[in-house]
Amino acid sequence: MPRPAACRRRRILLYTHALSGGGAERAWALLASGLARRGHEVLLVTDYQSPHNESYVEAGVKRVILGGGHASGVLALARLLDREKPDAALSALCVFNLKLFAASALARRRGRTILSYHGFFESEPQLLSRISFLLTPLLTRLTGRTLAVSNALRADLVAKWRALPERTSRIYNPVTWGGPLVEVTEAGLKRRAPLVLAVGRLIVGKNFAALLRAFAAVEPRDARLVILGEGPERARLEAEILRLGLQGRVDLPGYVGEPWHWYARASCLAVSSRRESFGMTLVEALAHGLPVVSTDCGGPREIISGGAIGRIVRPGDDAGMAGAISAALADPGPPGPRQRRAGRFTAELAIDAYEKLISRVAAEADARIFQAGSTERRSA
Repeated sequence: MPRPAACRRRRILLYTHALSGGGAERAWALLASGLARRGHEVLLVTDYQSPHNESYVEAGVKRVILGGGHASGVLALARLLDREKPDAALSALCVFNLKLFAASALARRRGRTILSYHGFFESEPQLLSRISFLLTPLLTRLTGRTLAVSNALRADLVAKWRALPERTSRIYNPVTWGGPLVEVTEAGLKRRAPLVLAVGRLIVGKNFAALLRAFAAVEPRDARLVILGEGPERARLEAEILRLGLQGRVDLPGYVGEPWHWYARASCLAVSSRRESFGMTLVEALAHGLPVVSTDCGGPREIISGGAIGRIVRPGDDAGMAGAISAALADPGPPGPRQRRAGRFTAELAIDAYEKLISRVAAEADARIFQAGSTERRSA
C-alpha cells in the first residue's frame, strides 16, 4: 500500500539566520528534528552558527552554514536550492523570508517556498524586516504559502499588510517542556517560595522595565523575580533594579537553554510584552502547572483561552500587573486545566500540521510541472 501523501518521505529545507536564543529559532530546531525523526530528509540552513538552541537539533538533521553577508548568502542559498531541489523550503523571520524568496526566485522554485512570520511589525525594527512586511501582498501571491504562528498574527498580516487570506495559514509553534508532564498539585504550588519567573530576550519589546515597576508593588514583599534571557537591555534593566531598590529581590541569570528546573521552582510566570505573536514560555509554564499572568499583547490570549486559564492585563498597566501577580501567588488555582491546555501545543501536533502543509505545497508544485509538461507535449 502506498504511503499517504501527508506522510510520504520528503526532502525539506529549513532556513533562518542561526539557532540563537529566541522562540522562532528554537521552533525551527524542534521542527527540523521532529521531521527528521519521521523519516524526512531535512536540511537545516543558517547564516552562521550559534550555540543557544543547538541541543534541540538531533543527529538526523543535515546542516549547512552559509556564512557571508546578505547578498552572498542569497546567492549561496539559490545554488543550494538548485542543487538539492527540496520538495519544500521554509524560512523563519522576516529578513530571512525575504532572502529565501530572492533565492527561490533565482533558482526558479518560488512555488515550493513557505515563508513564516514569527513577530508583529512593531517587534521587527530592522530595515529588511520592515521591507518584508511592506512586500507581504506580493510575497503571499508569489510563493507556495505564508505562515503565521498565531491567529492574532495571521489576522494582522491579512488586515494590515494585505496578505492573501487563502494562501496564509496558521500553525502554532512546536513547544517542548523537557519531558513528560510532571504531576503538580495546588497544595504543592502554595508551598513553594514566592518566585515569579519571566523568560525572554532582554529587548525593548519584552518590556521587562514595566515588569520591574510592577514587581516593586507585588505582595508578599519577600517575593523574588527571576528574568531568564540576555540582550541589549541588560544595562538599562540593571539600572532600573537599582532605582527601584529591588537589589536582592531580582536576578538576571542570563540565557538558559533548558529552563525546566526554573519552572519546577517557580510559583508564577509573568509576560510583560508590548506585542507577542505566540508565547512559547507561556506554554512551557502551563505544562509545569504554573499560574500565568500576561499582557493582552496578541498570541498569549489564544494560549490562555482568552483569560480562562490565566490572568490578562492591559499593556502598560503596572498596577494591574502587580495585582494579578500578587493574586496568582496568593491563589495559584488548580494546575490540571493548565497542563491539559499545554497539551494542545505539543511539538508533535505542530509537526503534523507542517507535514500536511509541506505535502500540499509540494503536490501543487508537482502538478504545475506536470501540467506544463503536458502543455509542451501537446504543443509539439
